[in-house]
Amino acid sequence: MRVGVDIGATKIEFIVLDKKNKVIFKKRISTPKSYKTVISDIKLNIRGLDKKFKKKLKVGVCHPGSIDANTGLLKNSTNATWLNNKKLNKDLIKSLKRQVPCENDANCFAYSESLNGSAKKFKIVFGIILGSGTGGGIVINKKILKGSNNLTGEWGHMPLPIFGSLNDKNLIKKNIKNMKIEKFISGNGIEKLIKNKLTAKQIFNKQNKNTKKLISDFQIRLARSLVNIIYILDPDAIVFGGGLSNEIKFLNKIKNLLMKFLKVKRLNTKFLKPKYGDASGVRGAANLSDRVYY
Repeated sequence: MRVGVDIGATKIEFIVLDKKNKVIFKKRISTPKSYKTVISDIKLNIRGLDKKFKKKLKVGVCHPGSIDANTGLLKNSTNATWLNNKKLNKDLIKSLKRQVPCENDANCFAYSESLNGSAKKFKIVFGIILGSGTGGGIVINKKILKGSNNLTGEWGHMPLPIFGSLNDKNLIKKNIKNMKIEKFISGNGIEKLIKNKLTAKQIFNKQNKNTKKLISDFQIRLARSLVNIIYILDPDAIVFGGGLSNEIKFLNKIKNLLMKFLKVKRLNTKFLKPKYGDASGVRGAANLSDRVYY
C-alpha cells in the first residue's frame, strides 16, 4: 500500500492505493495558510493512516512549483506562495520519519496518466495542466523527465509564439514585456482578458459575442502554444488536465489548428482527456516510491 498526498492552494488530498492501484482510502482537508501547519496536518493524517492500516506506509507528495536540486528550497509555487523558500522535502522526511519523495504536481499528473491512465500505451507523454495557471510534465518510457534545473515541462512560462496573420499585434504592443503563454490560456489569464467579471467556467459556458471571440482566440493561442512542444518533444500523446481543461470540448479543433501552424497533413500525436481527472496528480504521488526518473 502507498499513500499519495496532493498539496494544493485550497486543499490537501490523501489517498491510499493497494497493490493493484485501486483507491482504498480518500480524504481531503482545507489547506492551512501556514507552512508549519501544513507540515503538522500532513504528519497527523499520515500517523492516522499508519495506525489504520497497522503498518508504516510509503508516502509520496505532489506540490506546486519545484524543489531546487542545489538548495533543497521549493520555488515557483505561484498559487501557494507560503511553500516558497521552504525545505518541504527535508521537513517532511524529518516529520514523518521516513523517505518522502516529493514532485511537481504536473509531473505527477503526467506520470499517473502514463503509468496506467489514458496514455499508458504511449512512450513519450506530455501532460498539460490548464487550471488557474499553466503547467506541464514529461514522461518517457514511464519515467519522469526532470532536467538539471527541475524546470522540465514548464511551458507556461515560455513566450506565446507570434507568427502569420494571427499575430495579435495589439496584444504585442500592450504586453511586449509579458507575453507568457500562461497569461493567455490559463484560467486566471483569460479572466483578465475579458472586462466582464466572469469566471473561466462561465466564459466557456456563456454564449455571447464577447465570450465567443475570447474562446476563438483561446483556441488559436492554445494551438500556437503547442507548436514548439511538438517540434521539440514530438510526443506520442498529449493529455489535457486541470480544471480549465474540463471546459474544453474542442480538442479536435485544437489539433486541426495546430496542424495548420505545423503545415503537416497528418499529426500522429494523440490528444487525450485524463482517465483519472483531478485525481491523477495524487495517484502519481502515491507511485513516487518507485522513484522512476531520468
